[in-house]
Amino acid sequence: MTRVYVPATLAMLQRLVADDEVEAVGRTAFTVTPALREAYTAGDDEELAEVAMAEAARASLRLLAAEEPGDHPSFSSRRVVIAADVDEVKPRPDLDDAVVKLAGPVPMRAVASVHIDLQDAETDIARAREIVDVADLGDEEAEFVLGDAEDHELAWYAAQELPFLLELL
Repeated sequence: MTRVYVPATLAMLQRLVADDEVEAVGRTAFTVTPALREAYTAGDDEELAEVAMAEAARASLRLLAAEEPGDHPSFSSRRVVIAADVDEVKPRPDLDDAVVKLAGPVPMRAVASVHIDLQDAETDIARAREIVDVADLGDEEAEFVLGDAEDHELAWYAAQELPFLLELL
């Protein structure tokens, strides 16, 4: 089993609860890969897992940037990462050190936890979703805005809490 971090949105979590599985965009996820271990000369597995999760959180921000804001503001202003244990992944070092391709959809039974921005992050996430591409191209001011958003830690939720959590949002 491999613990993967799947970038997602709150709308994707709704599909996970409704369909008992979710398809990762491009079947892309992040994990501790040999290439990630090699890229960091120091750090244990837990620290490297945090790096993989941070990369998934940034990818979630990119997903939010690609969506049209809907009727529910928090749905477009909160990053989501699904932590799941899957059997098969294929490393994609051509994309990034922590990137892997999933073999298929992530079933609810594989979900270990879900990580979501709290309400106090919404303003920073909303600003960052507008400039994430500019930051990726090296704009220093945009990187500063992105850093403000990434300073917010994602809250942890157990998989069985998802239906109730989505009702509360």
